Amino acid sequence: MKIPRDDDPATPRKIRAARLGIGIRDVRGLVGVPALHVAGAPRELHQGMGHGGGSGLHAVLAAPTEGAMLEFDVEFKASVQGTETLSIAPLAERNLIALDSPWPHPQFHGDFLPRTRAIGPQGFRARWEVSSLASNAQSQFRAGLGKRDSDDTIDEISVSLVDPVNVYSQVDRATKYGVLFVVLTFVAFFIFEFLTQLRVHPIQYGLVGLAIAIFFLLLLALSEHTSFGIAYLVAGFACVALIGYYLRHVLGGWVRGAGFAAMLATLYATLYGLLLSEDNAMVLGAGLLFVILAAIMVLTRKFDWYRLAATVPASSKT
Repeated sequence: MKIPRDDDPATPRKIRAARLGIGIRDVRGLVGVPALHVAGAPRELHQGMGHGGGSGLHAVLAAPTEGAMLEFDVEFKASVQGTETLSIAPLAERNLIALDSPWPHPQFHGDFLPRTRAIGPQGFRARWEVSSLASNAQSQFRAGLGKRDSDDTIDEISVSLVDPVNVYSQVDRATKYGVLFVVLTFVAFFIFEFLTQLRVHPIQYGLVGLAIAIFFLLLLALSEHTSFGIAYLVAGFACVALIGYYLRHVLGGWVRGAGFAAMLATLYATLYGLLLSEDNAMVLGAGLLFVILAAIMVLTRKFDWYRLAATVPASSKT
Protein backbone atom coordinates (compact mmCIF):
# COMPACT_ATOMS: atom_id res chain seq x y z
CA MET A 1 0.00 0.00 0.00
CA LYS A 2 1.39 3.41 -0.96
CA ILE A 3 0.75 6.44 1.27
CA PRO A 4 -0.44 9.37 -0.95
CA ARG A 5 1.50 12.66 -0.93
CA ASP A 6 -0.04 15.86 0.33
CA ASP A 7 -0.87 17.75 -2.89
CA ASP A 8 -2.75 20.60 -1.22
CA PRO A 9 -0.70 22.54 1.39
CA ALA A 10 -3.80 24.56 2.32
CA THR A 11 -5.51 21.48 3.71
CA PRO A 12 -2.68 19.24 4.84
CA ARG A 13 -3.38 15.64 5.69
CA LYS A 14 -2.48 14.31 9.10
CA ILE A 15 -1.07 10.80 8.84
CA ARG A 16 -1.70 8.86 12.00
CA ALA A 17 -0.37 5.53 13.19
CA ALA A 18 -1.16 2.62 10.91
CA ARG A 19 -3.22 -0.29 12.16
CA LEU A 20 -2.92 -3.86 11.02
CA GLY A 21 -6.27 -5.62 11.40
CA ILE A 22 -6.89 -9.36 11.50
CA GLY A 23 -10.58 -10.11 10.96
CA ILE A 24 -11.91 -13.05 13.00
CA ARG A 25 -15.63 -13.75 12.88
CA ASP A 26 -15.75 -15.50 16.25
CA VAL A 27 -12.92 -14.67 18.65
CA ARG A 28 -14.36 -16.94 21.36
CA GLY A 29 -12.46 -19.86 19.88
CA LEU A 30 -9.06 -18.28 20.55
CA VAL A 31 -6.98 -19.97 23.24
CA GLY A 32 -4.42 -17.90 25.10
CA VAL A 33 -2.83 -14.83 23.52
CA PRO A 34 -2.03 -15.03 19.79
CA ALA A 35 1.42 -13.92 18.67
CA LEU A 36 1.96 -11.36 15.91
CA HIS A 37 5.29 -10.47 14.34
CA VAL A 38 5.58 -7.66 11.78
CA ALA A 39 8.87 -7.48 9.89
CA GLY A 40 10.32 -9.84 12.49
CA ALA A 41 9.39 -7.66 15.48
CA PRO A 42 6.67 -8.69 17.96
CA ARG A 43 3.57 -6.51 18.11
CA GLU A 44 0.97 -6.23 20.83
CA LEU A 45 -2.52 -7.24 19.78
CA HIS A 46 -5.67 -5.37 20.80
CA GLN A 47 -9.32 -6.33 20.66
CA GLY A 48 -11.37 -5.30 17.65
CA MET A 49 -10.32 -4.30 14.16
CA GLY A 50 -9.25 -0.82 15.27
CA HIS A 51 -11.21 0.98 12.55
CA GLY A 52 -14.73 0.74 11.23
CA GLY A 53 -15.76 -1.84 13.80
CA GLY A 54 -15.82 -5.55 13.11
CA SER A 55 -14.77 -8.61 15.06
CA GLY A 56 -11.11 -9.47 15.26
CA LEU A 57 -7.74 -8.21 16.50
CA HIS A 58 -5.46 -5.36 15.53
CA ALA A 59 -1.96 -4.05 16.17
CA VAL A 60 -0.78 -0.43 16.10
CA LEU A 61 2.19 0.26 13.81
CA ALA A 62 4.39 3.30 13.44
CA ALA A 63 3.02 6.29 11.54
CA PRO A 64 4.24 6.09 7.92
CA THR A 65 5.65 9.01 5.98
CA GLU A 66 3.95 10.35 2.89
CA GLY A 67 4.98 8.63 -0.28
CA ALA A 68 6.20 5.57 1.61
CA MET A 69 5.31 2.05 0.52
CA LEU A 70 3.79 -0.10 3.27
CA GLU A 71 4.95 -3.65 2.75
CA PHE A 72 5.47 -6.05 5.64
CA ASP A 73 6.22 -9.66 6.34
CA VAL A 74 3.51 -10.63 8.81
CA GLU A 75 3.52 -13.80 10.92
CA PHE A 76 0.45 -14.62 13.01
CA LYS A 77 0.25 -17.63 15.33
CA ALA A 78 -2.87 -18.62 17.24
CA SER A 79 -4.40 -21.63 18.96
CA VAL A 80 -8.13 -22.26 18.64
CA GLN A 81 -10.55 -24.74 20.14
CA GLY A 82 -14.25 -25.52 19.89
CA THR A 83 -14.09 -24.83 16.17
CA GLU A 84 -15.75 -27.22 13.76
CA THR A 85 -14.69 -25.34 10.62
CA LEU A 86 -11.78 -22.93 10.16
CA SER A 87 -11.56 -20.73 7.06
CA ILE A 88 -8.80 -18.27 6.15
CA ALA A 89 -8.86 -15.70 3.34
CA PRO A 90 -5.43 -15.36 1.66
CA LEU A 91 -5.21 -11.55 1.43
CA ALA A 92 -1.42 -11.14 1.34
CA GLU A 93 0.77 -11.11 -1.74
CA ARG A 94 2.24 -14.46 -0.66
CA ASN A 95 0.33 -16.52 1.87
CA LEU A 96 2.02 -19.33 3.80
CA ILE A 97 -0.56 -21.03 6.02
CA ALA A 98 0.21 -23.93 8.37
CA LEU A 99 -2.34 -25.84 10.45
CA ASP A 100 -1.56 -28.47 13.09
CA SER A 101 -4.25 -30.32 15.01
CA PRO A 102 -4.59 -33.50 17.11
CA TRP A 103 -7.86 -34.27 15.30
CA PRO A 104 -7.39 -37.32 13.03
CA HIS A 105 -10.28 -36.68 10.60
CA PRO A 106 -9.88 -33.38 8.71
CA GLN A 107 -11.91 -32.50 5.64
CA PHE A 108 -10.24 -29.98 3.33
CA HIS A 109 -12.40 -27.79 1.14
CA GLY A 110 -12.63 -24.17 0.05
CA ASP A 111 -10.93 -22.72 -3.03
CA PHE A 112 -7.41 -24.03 -2.35
CA LEU A 113 -6.32 -27.48 -1.22
CA PRO A 114 -3.19 -28.00 0.90
CA ARG A 115 0.11 -28.16 -0.90
CA THR A 116 1.27 -30.78 1.59
CA ARG A 117 -0.63 -32.75 4.18
CA ALA A 118 0.03 -35.54 6.67
CA ILE A 119 -2.88 -37.31 8.38
CA GLY A 120 -2.56 -40.00 11.04
CA PRO A 121 -4.12 -41.31 14.26
CA GLN A 122 -2.32 -38.57 16.24
CA GLY A 123 -3.71 -35.72 14.14
CA PHE A 124 -2.86 -33.87 10.95
CA ARG A 125 -0.52 -31.25 9.56
CA ALA A 126 -1.38 -29.22 6.47
CA ARG A 127 0.46 -26.48 4.59
CA TRP A 128 -0.89 -24.02 2.02
CA GLU A 129 1.00 -21.63 -0.24
CA VAL A 130 -1.27 -19.21 -2.10
CA SER A 131 -0.12 -16.31 -4.25
CA SER A 132 -2.21 -13.19 -4.88
CA LEU A 133 -1.88 -14.01 -8.59
CA ALA A 134 -3.84 -17.22 -8.02
CA SER A 135 -6.56 -15.70 -5.85
CA ASN A 136 -9.21 -13.01 -6.19
CA ALA A 137 -9.35 -12.53 -2.41
CA GLN A 138 -7.78 -9.03 -2.46
CA SER A 139 -10.20 -7.58 -5.02
CA GLN A 140 -13.13 -9.37 -3.39
CA PHE A 141 -12.15 -7.95 0.01
CA ARG A 142 -11.92 -4.40 -1.38
CA ALA A 143 -15.37 -4.87 -2.92
CA GLY A 144 -16.79 -5.68 0.51
CA LEU A 145 -17.36 -9.38 -0.05
CA GLY A 146 -17.04 -11.91 2.75
CA LYS A 147 -18.51 -9.68 5.45
CA ARG A 148 -20.76 -11.15 8.14
CA ASP A 149 -23.89 -9.55 6.64
CA SER A 150 -22.95 -10.40 3.06
CA ASP A 151 -24.19 -13.45 1.18
CA ASP A 152 -21.24 -13.29 -1.20
CA THR A 153 -18.17 -15.32 -0.36
CA ILE A 154 -14.49 -14.62 -0.67
CA ASP A 155 -11.73 -16.96 -1.83
CA GLU A 156 -10.53 -18.96 1.16
CA ILE A 157 -8.84 -22.08 2.38
CA SER A 158 -11.00 -24.13 4.70
CA VAL A 159 -10.77 -27.24 6.86
CA SER A 160 -13.51 -28.97 8.86
CA LEU A 161 -13.02 -31.33 11.77
CA VAL A 162 -15.43 -34.18 11.13
CA ASP A 163 -16.29 -37.30 13.09
CA PRO A 164 -17.02 -40.02 10.51
CA VAL A 165 -18.16 -42.57 13.11
CA ASN A 166 -20.03 -40.73 15.87
CA VAL A 167 -23.04 -41.99 17.82
CA TYR A 168 -25.70 -40.41 15.65
CA SER A 169 -24.06 -41.34 12.36
CA GLN A 170 -23.71 -44.93 13.60
CA VAL A 171 -27.38 -45.06 14.63
CA ASP A 172 -28.37 -43.54 11.29
CA ARG A 173 -26.31 -46.12 9.42
CA ALA A 174 -27.78 -48.88 11.58
CA THR A 175 -31.37 -47.84 10.80
CA LYS A 176 -30.56 -47.95 7.08
CA TYR A 177 -29.88 -51.65 7.57
CA GLY A 178 -33.25 -52.07 9.32
CA VAL A 179 -35.18 -53.16 6.23
CA LEU A 180 -32.41 -55.59 5.32
CA PHE A 181 -32.56 -57.06 8.83
CA VAL A 182 -36.31 -57.61 8.62
CA VAL A 183 -36.05 -59.14 5.14
CA LEU A 184 -33.23 -61.50 6.17
CA THR A 185 -35.15 -62.55 9.27
CA PHE A 186 -38.26 -63.27 7.23
CA VAL A 187 -36.19 -65.26 4.73
CA ALA A 188 -34.76 -67.28 7.62
CA PHE A 189 -38.31 -67.80 8.92
CA PHE A 190 -39.37 -68.97 5.49
CA ILE A 191 -36.52 -71.49 5.30
CA PHE A 192 -37.29 -72.69 8.84
CA GLU A 193 -40.86 -73.36 7.77
CA PHE A 194 -39.78 -75.88 5.18
CA LEU A 195 -36.83 -77.34 7.07
CA THR A 196 -38.91 -77.99 10.20
CA GLN A 197 -42.23 -78.64 8.43
CA LEU A 198 -43.94 -75.97 10.54
CA ARG A 199 -46.25 -73.23 9.35
CA VAL A 200 -45.49 -69.72 10.67
CA HIS A 201 -48.48 -67.37 10.75
CA PRO A 202 -48.19 -63.90 9.15
CA ILE A 203 -48.93 -62.32 12.55
CA GLN A 204 -45.92 -64.17 13.96
CA TYR A 205 -43.85 -62.77 11.11
CA GLY A 206 -45.09 -59.29 12.00
CA LEU A 207 -44.34 -59.62 15.72
CA VAL A 208 -40.76 -60.69 15.07
CA GLY A 209 -40.34 -57.87 12.55
CA LEU A 210 -41.68 -55.42 15.13
CA ALA A 211 -39.19 -56.72 17.72
CA ILE A 212 -36.36 -56.06 15.26
CA ALA A 213 -37.66 -52.55 14.63
CA ILE A 214 -37.76 -51.89 18.39
CA PHE A 215 -34.04 -52.75 18.48
CA PHE A 216 -33.17 -49.61 16.52
CA LEU A 217 -35.38 -47.46 18.75
CA LEU A 218 -33.69 -48.89 21.85
CA LEU A 219 -30.29 -48.32 20.27
CA LEU A 220 -31.00 -44.64 19.65
CA ALA A 221 -32.48 -44.08 23.12
CA LEU A 222 -29.68 -45.84 24.99
CA SER A 223 -26.85 -44.33 22.95
CA GLU A 224 -27.86 -40.86 24.16
CA HIS A 225 -27.05 -41.92 27.74
CA THR A 226 -24.13 -44.32 27.33
CA SER A 227 -21.51 -45.34 24.80
CA PHE A 228 -22.60 -46.74 21.46
CA GLY A 229 -21.01 -50.15 22.13
CA ILE A 230 -22.85 -50.66 25.43
CA ALA A 231 -26.12 -49.39 23.93
CA TYR A 232 -25.75 -51.79 21.01
CA LEU A 233 -24.98 -54.71 23.33
CA VAL A 234 -27.97 -54.06 25.62
CA ALA A 235 -30.43 -53.44 22.78
CA GLY A 236 -29.19 -56.44 20.81
CA PHE A 237 -29.27 -58.79 23.81
CA ALA A 238 -32.79 -57.69 24.77
CA CYS A 239 -34.20 -58.19 21.27
CA VAL A 240 -32.38 -61.49 20.61
CA ALA A 241 -33.53 -62.88 23.98
CA LEU A 242 -37.13 -61.80 23.32
CA ILE A 243 -37.18 -63.25 19.81
CA GLY A 244 -35.47 -66.47 20.95
CA TYR A 245 -38.02 -66.96 23.74
CA TYR A 246 -40.91 -66.28 21.39
CA LEU A 247 -39.60 -68.59 18.67
CA ARG A 248 -39.10 -71.39 21.20
CA HIS A 249 -42.91 -71.64 21.24
CA VAL A 250 -43.50 -70.82 17.58
CA LEU A 251 -40.99 -73.39 16.29
CA GLY A 252 -41.78 -75.99 18.92
CA GLY A 253 -38.63 -76.30 21.04
CA TRP A 254 -35.76 -74.57 22.77
CA VAL A 255 -33.20 -75.95 20.33
CA ARG A 256 -34.93 -74.37 17.34
CA GLY A 257 -35.54 -71.11 19.15
CA ALA A 258 -31.95 -70.94 20.39
CA GLY A 259 -30.63 -71.76 16.91
CA PHE A 260 -32.63 -68.96 15.34
CA ALA A 261 -31.55 -66.58 18.13
CA ALA A 262 -27.90 -67.53 17.55
CA MET A 263 -28.27 -66.78 13.85
CA LEU A 264 -29.83 -63.40 14.67
CA ALA A 265 -27.05 -62.63 17.18
CA THR A 266 -24.46 -63.39 14.50
CA LEU A 267 -26.26 -61.00 12.18
CA TYR A 268 -26.21 -58.26 14.83
CA ALA A 269 -22.50 -58.85 15.50
CA THR A 270 -21.75 -58.58 11.79
CA LEU A 271 -23.71 -55.33 11.55
CA TYR A 272 -21.73 -53.93 14.49
CA GLY A 273 -18.50 -54.62 12.63
CA LEU A 274 -19.88 -52.82 9.57
CA LEU A 275 -20.85 -49.80 11.65
CA LEU A 276 -17.35 -49.49 13.12
CA SER A 277 -15.68 -49.70 9.73
CA GLU A 278 -14.91 -46.29 8.21
CA ASP A 279 -13.35 -47.22 4.88
CA ASN A 280 -14.50 -50.77 4.11
CA ALA A 281 -18.20 -50.70 5.04
CA MET A 282 -19.38 -50.97 1.42
CA VAL A 283 -17.04 -53.86 0.61
CA LEU A 284 -17.93 -55.75 3.80
CA GLY A 285 -21.66 -55.13 3.31
CA ALA A 286 -21.60 -56.34 -0.28
CA GLY A 287 -19.60 -59.41 0.73
CA LEU A 288 -22.05 -60.17 3.54
CA LEU A 289 -25.03 -59.99 1.18
CA PHE A 290 -23.28 -62.28 -1.27
CA VAL A 291 -22.52 -64.86 1.44
CA ILE A 292 -26.12 -64.76 2.71
CA LEU A 293 -27.54 -65.15 -0.79
CA ALA A 294 -25.16 -68.03 -1.48
CA ALA A 295 -26.19 -69.75 1.77
CA ILE A 296 -29.89 -69.40 0.92
CA MET A 297 -29.36 -70.80 -2.56
CA VAL A 298 -27.37 -73.76 -1.22
CA LEU A 299 -29.95 -74.58 1.46
CA THR A 300 -32.88 -74.39 -0.94
CA ARG A 301 -31.26 -75.90 -4.02
CA LYS A 302 -33.26 -79.16 -3.78
CA PHE A 303 -36.57 -77.71 -2.63
CA ASP A 304 -39.64 -78.61 -4.63
CA TRP A 305 -41.51 -75.38 -3.97
CA TYR A 306 -44.81 -76.57 -5.54
CA ARG A 307 -45.03 -79.74 -3.46
CA LEU A 308 -43.80 -78.17 -0.21
CA ALA A 309 -46.35 -75.38 -0.39
CA ALA A 310 -49.15 -77.94 -0.49
CA THR A 311 -47.87 -80.30 2.22
CA VAL A 312 -46.65 -78.01 5.05
CA PRO A 313 -48.92 -78.60 8.11
CA ALA A 314 -50.01 -75.99 10.60
CA SER A 315 -47.75 -75.44 13.62
CA SER A 316 -48.64 -77.26 16.82
CA LYS A 317 -49.48 -75.34 19.96
CA THR A 318 -47.10 -75.72 22.88
